[in-house]
Amino acid sequence: MQFDLVIVGGGLAGLALAGALRDTRLKIALVEEHPPKRPATAGDWDARVYAITPANARFLQKIGAWKHLDKTRLAPIHAMQVHGDGGARLDFSAYETGVDELGWIIESSHMACELWENVKRQSNLTLFCPARPRALAISDAAAELTLDDGQKLSAALLVGADGRDSWVRETAGLSALNTPYGEMGVVANFACEKPHRGIARQWFCRDGVLAWLPLPGERISIVWSTPEAHATELLALSPEALCERVAEAGGQELGRLSPLTAPAAFPLRLMRVPRTVAPRLALIGDAAHGIHPLSGHGINLGYQDAETLAGLLAATPDWQDIGSERLLRRYQRARREETVLMQTTTHALHELFRETLPGIPALRNLGLSLTNRLPIAKNLLVRYALGAL
Repeated sequence: MQFDLVIVGGGLAGLALAGALRDTRLKIALVEEHPPKRPATAGDWDARVYAITPANARFLQKIGAWKHLDKTRLAPIHAMQVHGDGGARLDFSAYETGVDELGWIIESSHMACELWENVKRQSNLTLFCPARPRALAISDAAAELTLDDGQKLSAALLVGADGRDSWVRETAGLSALNTPYGEMGVVANFACEKPHRGIARQWFCRDGVLAWLPLPGERISIVWSTPEAHATELLALSPEALCERVAEAGGQELGRLSPLTAPAAFPLRLMRVPRTVAPRLALIGDAAHGIHPLSGHGINLGYQDAETLAGLLAATPDWQDIGSERLLRRYQRARREETVLMQTTTHALHELFRETLPGIPALRNLGLSLTNRLPIAKNLLVRYALGAL
């Protein structure tokens, strides 16, 4: 079967890329093993959530997905508090920055399901689901993908959007440089005694980095990036003991916590991919980069990958080959600066707050305090994070 573009992976980045190309001349195929699923009942909350920047909310609006999201399951971030491990604090405010929100907290499954429904209505797209890739052959003329049921899909360009353990990346021979952190990201949701007022809170503490993210109502979702031994200990706690541990780590700022979801955990690693393109092939999302969750920017980088690549493909004249390496290198160059900057900054912050050498804790807390007293510097930082610069 002949297509212009084949996307392998129906996660958030792959679905966003497909949706961004809905009004183009391109004939698209999307290959995915399992469609996304919502929580079992309407009252359940997905423990995996994402912080979406205003820039990416605009992107989701442009591709027609944002308007379909259930607004009762979105929580705006009005402010953010970052606490050092020595009493220092850095505050960001939407009001002081001159924006309505710093971002939104959205459940992963809710966002994925709406993007899935969005592309199912797309006239220039064919869904292959359930389907798994079995073989890939790249020639001068086309990329040919063989599925596990024997079907063959041929396209001018194949995009790997199949996650951090990307089959496409490995099969194409594009190397990934992995730096394990020796940590797990523990996630869970809680009901809180006191209102969170739309404030995202983050603590750099002895046991890693703890984030409390606002959910609708008096609920929060946490991401505790912590050494593997401590993560194992947290997962083994009773629901009541875990609530007490999380509340204590956050200074009881929201009073008593009650469990909403069982905790889950995933390993953390920094992943750099030196080459994200090859002839007739490009990588986006987690297939192209991995980042520590303390920045909250993992999926935001993926959405920007999708928007950038979609913009290049949509602007390509009919006579031009969308799979040419020359064109794809423009995408790689366009995305490299932001990705490397975000990875480097996040990794440096992580290592800085993990360091215990004499004098380092005092210096890093002094840096937080000084930044908090410089409105211009704070405004620049937050506007860059919002995608406003």
